[in-house]
Amino acid sequence: MSQPLLSELSRNRKLNLLLEHLSPEMKIMEIGSNAGWFTDQLRGRGYEVVTLDIEPPADIVGDINNWRELGLRENMFDVCVALEVIEHVDCIDALSALCKPDGMIMLSSPHPKWDWVMRALEKMNLNQTRTSPHCNLTDFNSIPLKSLVRKRPAYIHQVAIFQNQPV
Repeated sequence: MSQPLLSELSRNRKLNLLLEHLSPEMKIMEIGSNAGWFTDQLRGRGYEVVTLDIEPPADIVGDINNWRELGLRENMFDVCVALEVIEHVDCIDALSALCKPDGMIMLSSPHPKWDWVMRALEKMNLNQTRTSPHCNLTDFNSIPLKSLVRKRPAYIHQVAIFQNQPV
């Protein structure tokens, strides 16, 4: 299925950003994998990726905040990727628990101050339509993890790779 123009550009930029920081031996988890485009791109390049989503076709189906009940272990992954997830659910603690110390956590989300612009872009079919309300909009500056890379393709959207430093 074809993506709206801005969504297509955005997801390719996110993929390229993450690829700059990956090495082949890293074990990756993608949370909120949806149809699996991001994971397919990584697996196609030889990376080991486990997907978790609240609906199939994810490898693990369930809520990220119930990771223990889903059979996952602490410090299990080198990289945790949650693209367009944290605006829907507060899962920073779960991501940090699943990610190895000094591992990477990649996040993307609309900036809280500019979510109204994202909604307008959705109505113009320039951006993908949200699947559920944005009830947990989070400014990445408030996340208590060390930022390795912060890229803002537009001020309305946040993309960052954080180094996991569990408290």
